[in-house]
Amino acid sequence: MSGMHFCFQARGGYPLTVRFSLPSFAKVNLHLRVLGKRDDDFHEIFTVFQTISLADELSFEPAERLQLVCDDPAVPVDETNLITRAARALSSNGAARISLAKRIPIGGGLGGGSSNAATALIGLNRLWDLGLSRNSLLQIGSEIGSDVPFFLHGGTCLGLGRGTEIEPVADFAARLMIVVAPGIHVSTREAYAGLKAESLTNAELSRILRVCRSEAESPDFLQTALINDFEPTVFTSYPEIGRAKQRLIELGASQTLMSGSGSSVFGFFDKEETRQTAMKALDNEVNWRKFAVAAISRSEYREKLGLAD
Repeated sequence: MSGMHFCFQARGGYPLTVRFSLPSFAKVNLHLRVLGKRDDDFHEIFTVFQTISLADELSFEPAERLQLVCDDPAVPVDETNLITRAARALSSNGAARISLAKRIPIGGGLGGGSSNAATALIGLNRLWDLGLSRNSLLQIGSEIGSDVPFFLHGGTCLGLGRGTEIEPVADFAARLMIVVAPGIHVSTREAYAGLKAESLTNAELSRILRVCRSEAESPDFLQTALINDFEPTVFTSYPEIGRAKQRLIELGASQTLMSGSGSSVFGFFDKEETRQTAMKALDNEVNWRKFAVAAISRSEYREKLGLAD
C-alpha cells in the first residue's frame, strides 16, 4: 500500500488546466463504539464507515488566487471551511477557483465537510499537478479532520483510534437505503461529553478492540442489531432524531441507525416498492430532508473520482 500513488487518469486526454468536477460522497457509520478516553483527551473509537451515493460536487479551475464559492449561503467560504484548509495545506500560495454544489445536509453526521476536504485534496493534487502519494495525502488529511482519511479510501472501512486509522475491508453491498436528516444540529463535543467515557488501559483497549473487530467481520454483522453508542444520549436531548429512526422502522426498514453523532438516521429496505412507499410517506414530515441512496463500493468510489493505483 505504501508504494501506491494517487495518480489521476486524464480522461479523454484533456489537459490538467481546464475546469473539471468531482463528486464528494457522504458516509454513514454502520457501527460506532466509543471505547474510552485517550491520554491526549481525544476518544478512542471503533467504527465501520460506508460511502453512500448522496454527494456534493466540487469543480476546480485555474484562477489568479484561491477562491471558494458555494450555492448554499449557509456554508462559510472563508478560511474556516475545510476545503480552504485543505488547499492551504497543499500549497500556501496555490491559486484556484473551487465551486461547491452542496447537497449533503450540514451537520448531519454524514461527513460532508470531511468529504469536501478529501475531494479538495484529490482535485487540487490533480489541478496543480503535485503528484503527491497516498501516504502524503493521508497524513495531510488526518491533520485537517478525523474523518478525512476515510474519504481518501471510500467503500467500507474500519476506523480506529480517533477514526483516522483506516483499514479497508470487504465492501458491504446495499442498494436500497433511505437517509433522513431531521434538520437538527448536534454538537459533536456535547455528544461526546454526554457519554462520560472512562479512561482505558492498553490491555482493556486491546480486549475491546478484538471483540469489536470480531463483531464487524462476522458474516451476519448487518443482520444483528446495529450499534451507535451516541444514540441513547442524543435521543434523550433531541427526541425528534429518535422519532426519525422510529419512523423508518414503522415504514418497513429492516435495520436503522443514527450516523455519527447525529442528526441523520438511515435505514435499509428489502424491496424497492417498500422504499418508494416510505419515501412518499416521509413527504408528510415537512422539516425533514430525505434521500434514497445506495452504498458506494471502493472500486466505484475510485472510478467516480478518477483515481488509479
